[in-house]
Amino acid sequence: MTDLQWKFFEAFKIEFRAKVQEWMSMTDVLIPLQKKAAEDCGVPFYPIENSVVYNTDLEKIKKEDDIRLIVIGDNPGKSEQLKEKQAYLVGQAGKIAEGYFRRNPEFDVDFRKNVIILNKTPVHSAKTANLKQIIKEGGEKVAALIEESQIWMAQKTAELMANLIYGAEFEEQKPELWLVGYAELKGKGIFVKYRDCLKESCLKCGKDVWDRVYVFQHFSMNCFTKDLANRIEDGTLTVKGLKNQIHQLGEFHRKEIFE
Repeated sequence: MTDLQWKFFEAFKIEFRAKVQEWMSMTDVLIPLQKKAAEDCGVPFYPIENSVVYNTDLEKIKKEDDIRLIVIGDNPGKSEQLKEKQAYLVGQAGKIAEGYFRRNPEFDVDFRKNVIILNKTPVHSAKTANLKQIIKEGGEKVAALIEESQIWMAQKTAELMANLIYGAEFEEQKPELWLVGYAELKGKGIFVKYRDCLKESCLKCGKDVWDRVYVFQHFSMNCFTKDLANRIEDGTLTVKGLKNQIHQLGEFHRKEIFE
């Protein structure tokens, strides 16, 4: 990262850590709701150690690391909230993502060094869909917390993206934003507030920011790669070369979700 990019990234980390600590004040309310939602959908017992999760993997990124991507997942799951982890996309979906970039060196991306991984909300649930029950049974305060967290993450992610672009000295130092997992961005999905706020915030930051936003299916269960293969087969993707195809796919889904 350039000196300016590093300055912006460090400022973001400090603000993000502080915000998660603020939201953790709702722990006593959230954990019983998170436990019940998991039990009700048949998830085997697991200890809930962090009701709201800051991605500690951000602390492992060094100034010498070039940031190629900002990847946005859904929310922290069972593995991500454990005290020994407290990191995003460290379960099976994260391993699939790591493997994908390792097998495709043309991206020049180390998923743990060249990627800033964030979520649409840092509020934990065993399954993303459990957030609906947590919101429904948690009352106004919990609903407000989850909505506020989505708005904050969308605004600050767009701001970070814009600052990293502004702080770049060369074109290749400007990151892309990959929004993965779009099922709950549609219709009355859980993350519609995030969706709308992200677009509004990115456009306020400038067209250069919005043009670097791409939308994909999630890495879990190989949905990302299956979708890519299917779109090549059905003729949706008309360009050659993997990177070009990925960009065209991301633009296709961006129009699908945001327009």
